[in-house]
Amino acid sequence: MLRRAGLDPDRDIHTVVRPPGDYGMDLRRLHDGSIDAALVGSTMAPEAIAAEHGWQVLAWVGDHFQIPTVGVAVDPTCIHPDDPAVQAVVRAHRRALRVIHGEPDTTVRHMQTFLGRHTADEAPYFTTGGQADPAVGAGAITAVAAELGVPATVTAADFYRTAATAP
Repeated sequence: MLRRAGLDPDRDIHTVVRPPGDYGMDLRRLHDGSIDAALVGSTMAPEAIAAEHGWQVLAWVGDHFQIPTVGVAVDPTCIHPDDPAVQAVVRAHRRALRVIHGEPDTTVRHMQTFLGRHTADEAPYFTTGGQADPAVGAGAITAVAAELGVPATVTAADFYRTAATAP
Protein backbone atom coordinates (compact mmCIF):
# COMPACT_ATOMS: atom_id res chain seq x y z
CA MET A 1 0.00 0.00 0.00
CA LEU A 2 2.84 2.39 0.84
CA ARG A 3 4.61 1.56 -2.40
CA ARG A 4 1.43 2.40 -4.34
CA ALA A 5 1.47 5.81 -2.64
CA GLY A 6 5.07 6.39 -3.75
CA LEU A 7 6.80 5.47 -0.50
CA ASP A 8 9.43 2.78 0.01
CA PRO A 9 8.77 1.26 3.44
CA ASP A 10 12.38 0.10 3.63
CA ARG A 11 13.82 3.55 2.96
CA ASP A 12 11.27 6.32 3.43
CA ILE A 13 9.79 5.57 6.83
CA HIS A 14 10.84 4.85 10.38
CA THR A 15 8.34 2.38 11.79
CA VAL A 16 7.26 2.34 15.40
CA VAL A 17 5.68 -1.03 16.06
CA ARG A 18 3.27 -1.24 18.96
CA PRO A 19 0.16 -3.16 19.90
CA PRO A 20 -3.00 -1.97 18.15
CA GLY A 21 -5.85 -0.44 20.05
CA ASP A 22 -5.13 3.07 21.30
CA TYR A 23 -5.42 4.92 18.03
CA GLY A 24 -6.17 8.03 20.07
CA MET A 25 -2.52 8.09 21.12
CA ASP A 26 -1.46 8.03 17.47
CA LEU A 27 -3.88 10.84 16.66
CA ARG A 28 -2.55 12.93 19.56
CA ARG A 29 1.00 12.36 18.29
CA LEU A 30 -0.03 13.39 14.78
CA HIS A 31 -1.64 16.50 16.22
CA ASP A 32 1.41 17.48 18.31
CA GLY A 33 3.79 16.79 15.38
CA SER A 34 5.80 14.04 17.06
CA ILE A 35 4.90 11.66 14.20
CA ASP A 36 4.16 12.36 10.55
CA ALA A 37 1.75 9.51 9.81
CA ALA A 38 -0.22 6.79 11.52
CA LEU A 39 -2.05 3.64 10.59
CA VAL A 40 -5.34 3.62 12.44
CA GLY A 41 -7.75 0.72 12.65
CA SER A 42 -11.14 0.41 11.08
CA THR A 43 -12.75 1.39 14.35
CA MET A 44 -11.91 4.97 13.40
CA ALA A 45 -13.49 7.02 10.64
CA PRO A 46 -10.28 8.30 8.99
CA GLU A 47 -11.97 10.75 6.61
CA ALA A 48 -13.91 12.40 9.43
CA ILE A 49 -10.86 12.69 11.67
CA ALA A 50 -8.69 13.96 8.81
CA ALA A 51 -11.27 16.61 7.94
CA GLU A 52 -11.51 17.65 11.59
CA HIS A 53 -7.75 18.26 11.80
CA GLY A 54 -6.95 19.27 8.23
CA TRP A 55 -4.98 16.07 7.57
CA GLN A 56 -4.81 13.97 4.42
CA VAL A 57 -5.87 10.33 4.29
CA LEU A 58 -3.12 8.64 2.29
CA ALA A 59 -5.03 5.41 1.82
CA TRP A 60 -7.72 3.23 3.29
CA VAL A 61 -6.10 -0.13 4.02
CA GLY A 62 -9.26 -2.01 3.07
CA ASP A 63 -9.04 -0.62 -0.47
CA HIS A 64 -5.67 -2.30 -0.95
CA PHE A 65 -5.43 -5.10 1.56
CA GLN A 66 -8.68 -6.95 2.05
CA ILE A 67 -8.52 -9.53 4.80
CA PRO A 68 -11.59 -10.58 6.74
CA THR A 69 -10.61 -9.87 10.33
CA VAL A 70 -13.78 -10.53 12.26
CA GLY A 71 -14.04 -14.13 13.29
CA VAL A 72 -12.79 -16.92 15.47
CA ALA A 73 -9.50 -18.67 14.71
CA VAL A 74 -7.83 -21.59 16.43
CA ASP A 75 -4.56 -23.43 15.96
CA PRO A 76 -5.68 -26.97 15.16
CA THR A 77 -2.42 -28.34 16.55
CA CYS A 78 -3.54 -27.07 19.96
CA ILE A 79 -7.33 -27.48 19.86
CA HIS A 80 -9.63 -28.98 17.26
CA PRO A 81 -12.03 -26.54 15.57
CA ASP A 82 -14.93 -28.85 16.50
CA ASP A 83 -14.01 -28.89 20.19
CA PRO A 84 -17.06 -27.95 22.30
CA ALA A 85 -15.23 -24.96 23.79
CA VAL A 86 -14.42 -23.60 20.34
CA GLN A 87 -17.99 -24.15 19.18
CA ALA A 88 -19.25 -22.26 22.26
CA VAL A 89 -17.06 -19.30 21.33
CA VAL A 90 -18.32 -19.47 17.72
CA ARG A 91 -21.94 -19.45 18.94
CA ALA A 92 -21.24 -16.45 21.21
CA HIS A 93 -19.51 -14.67 18.34
CA ARG A 94 -22.47 -15.26 16.02
CA ARG A 95 -24.89 -13.99 18.68
CA ALA A 96 -22.78 -10.85 18.99
CA LEU A 97 -22.75 -10.39 15.21
CA ARG A 98 -26.55 -10.74 15.13
CA VAL A 99 -26.83 -7.95 17.71
CA ILE A 100 -24.33 -5.80 15.81
CA HIS A 101 -26.19 -6.35 12.56
CA GLY A 102 -29.78 -6.39 13.80
CA GLU A 103 -29.74 -3.83 16.59
CA PRO A 104 -27.75 -0.85 15.31
CA ASP A 105 -28.84 1.44 18.15
CA THR A 106 -27.60 -1.05 20.74
CA THR A 107 -24.40 -1.54 18.75
CA VAL A 108 -23.63 2.16 18.48
CA ARG A 109 -24.45 2.74 22.15
CA HIS A 110 -22.00 0.03 23.20
CA MET A 111 -19.32 1.12 20.73
CA GLN A 112 -19.56 4.69 21.94
CA THR A 113 -18.90 3.53 25.50
CA PHE A 114 -15.48 2.20 24.57
CA LEU A 115 -14.61 4.15 21.42
CA GLY A 116 -16.08 7.49 22.38
CA ARG A 117 -16.28 9.19 18.99
CA HIS A 118 -18.54 7.16 16.71
CA THR A 119 -21.93 7.97 15.31
CA ALA A 120 -24.27 5.39 13.79
CA ASP A 121 -22.84 6.15 10.32
CA GLU A 122 -19.26 5.70 11.50
CA ALA A 123 -19.75 2.44 13.40
CA PRO A 124 -18.36 -0.57 11.49
CA TYR A 125 -20.79 -2.77 9.59
CA PHE A 126 -20.73 -6.53 10.16
CA THR A 127 -22.57 -9.39 8.51
CA THR A 128 -24.01 -12.31 10.41
CA GLY A 129 -22.98 -15.13 8.07
CA GLY A 130 -19.67 -15.82 9.79
CA GLN A 131 -17.91 -16.72 6.55
CA ALA A 132 -14.89 -15.18 4.90
CA ASP A 133 -14.82 -14.65 1.14
CA PRO A 134 -12.11 -17.06 -0.12
CA ALA A 135 -11.40 -14.88 -3.18
CA VAL A 136 -10.71 -11.85 -1.00
CA GLY A 137 -8.55 -13.95 1.32
CA ALA A 138 -6.62 -15.41 -1.63
CA GLY A 139 -5.86 -11.92 -2.93
CA ALA A 140 -4.65 -10.81 0.48
CA ILE A 141 -2.42 -13.86 0.91
CA THR A 142 -0.91 -13.29 -2.54
CA ALA A 143 -0.30 -9.59 -1.77
CA VAL A 144 1.37 -10.33 1.57
CA ALA A 145 3.57 -13.03 0.06
CA ALA A 146 4.60 -10.74 -2.80
CA GLU A 147 5.48 -7.91 -0.42
CA LEU A 148 7.52 -10.26 1.75
CA GLY A 149 9.16 -11.84 -1.30
CA VAL A 150 8.13 -15.35 -0.31
CA PRO A 151 6.00 -17.96 -2.07
CA ALA A 152 2.32 -18.05 -1.16
CA THR A 153 2.32 -21.56 0.29
CA VAL A 154 -0.97 -21.19 2.19
CA THR A 155 -4.25 -20.99 0.35
CA ALA A 156 -7.35 -19.18 1.56
CA ALA A 157 -9.07 -22.56 1.86
CA ASP A 158 -6.23 -23.67 4.18
CA PHE A 159 -6.46 -20.50 6.24
CA TYR A 160 -10.21 -19.95 6.47
CA ARG A 161 -12.64 -22.59 7.53
CA THR A 162 -15.44 -22.02 5.08
CA ALA A 163 -17.67 -25.00 5.90
CA ALA A 164 -20.72 -23.85 7.82
CA THR A 165 -21.00 -25.04 11.40
CA ALA A 166 -24.21 -25.39 13.32
CA PRO A 167 -25.31 -22.07 14.89
